[in-house]
Amino acid sequence: MVDDSAAGITGEPFTLDVERGKIREFARATHSANPDYLDAPQPVIPPTFLTTAFFWQLGKADPWIDVAMDQHKGLHAEQEYVFHGPPPRAGDRLTGVSRIESVTRKEGRSGPLTFAVMVTEFRDGTGRLVATSRLTGVETA
Repeated sequence: MVDDSAAGITGEPFTLDVERGKIREFARATHSANPDYLDAPQPVIPPTFLTTAFFWQLGKADPWIDVAMDQHKGLHAEQEYVFHGPPPRAGDRLTGVSRIESVTRKEGRSGPLTFAVMVTEFRDGTGRLVATSRLTGVETA
């Protein structure tokens, strides 16, 4: 069962190094033929590449653990990325910080639904906000 007290929890900062090989692997895994991702010497990231942040968000950097969503009843309901300028490129180092923005409940056709939203901000080495990711998970009855 989702823990309502998770709302407002912020994880510790984590580092995501944007690597050329990982961009290529991600593009190939998503069946992209875009040469901007595959062949460029310093490729930009595909729009959903920041999903890989989960591999770097370990321990106290991951506040989603505090949501305590039941994995048998939980669904990944929505994912959104907003870029606040040009997308990151290979060679960039981003610092991410995630926070649980909200936990809400509403009645669905089959019973109660609990929604949790986690927002992650990605900043470059100068502290400039590069991208914002918003993940919405839902736990069914």
